[in-house]
Amino acid sequence: MWQYLSYIEGRNTQDIDLILSRQDLDNLSEIKITEENKDFIRGNFNQLQIDIWLTQNKLFKTILQQFVTEREFGNRLIRCVTVEGLIILKLYALPSLYRQGKFDRASIYENDLLLLLLNYQVDLPPLLKLVSKHL
Repeated sequence: MWQYLSYIEGRNTQDIDLILSRQDLDNLSEIKITEENKDFIRGNFNQLQIDIWLTQNKLFKTILQQFVTEREFGNRLIRCVTVEGLIILKLYALPSLYRQGKFDRASIYENDLLLLLLNYQVDLPPLLKLVSKHL
């Protein structure tokens, strides 16, 4: 799981994103699924929107295995995607958003990328290489 607010000042997100296997999701009966395709599921938990990135996608599984850290939220440690993992996911999503004509959402992702790159030291070439293998 990750939360953009922990990395990007002023980013107001209205959802939670999770990286899960389909089997793990099946154990969360509280989430009501509203949309689904082979790589993504959108659902609701009460009034909260949940976006789920499924680990059957090899890139998402790689993110879950190699690009996670623990961050403190309140008095709990939560596994979150690293800055590098967020950059990979944003880069991966952009071509699909462009193809779908979702330019408003693409512009948010572009801005997220800009802010992440401005605020964190990131070795970008290996991330681009990894993303390109999955496009």
